[in-house]
Amino acid sequence: MLPKRSYLLNAAYAWVADNDMTPYLLVDAEQKDVVVPTEFVKDGQIVLNIGMSAVRHLIMDKEAVSFEARFSGKPMQVYVPMRAALALYAKENGDGFVFPPEEFLDEPTPPTTPEPKKGFQLKVVK
Repeated sequence: MLPKRSYLLNAAYAWVADNDMTPYLLVDAEQKDVVVPTEFVKDGQIVLNIGMSAVRHLIMDKEAVSFEARFSGKPMQVYVPMRAALALYAKENGDGFVFPPEEFLDEPTPPTTPEPKKGFQLKVVK
């Protein structure tokens, strides 16, 4: 089955935004392929404001959360694989969701190559 986290993240984001609050994403910055500003990482985690006024080109799909943002005035492309997203909550009241532990495939499973089919053999029919 597909991991639930991307679906829960999108629902939590919509719920926080629909309530006119600021969505904050808690990220495990030590996971593989995470691209965040390391100078703001504390205890291996970082909290990112992913509200529409704070980011540009926000994409939340089944694989990751990615966007452009400024940190200390410097533009940066941020990339958070779904396995590194730990929670999404509202800045204003802390209400939100902590995502349950899940298993993620790090690499897509390569398609299995079917055995080569033997060529057709023609027979003379009388």
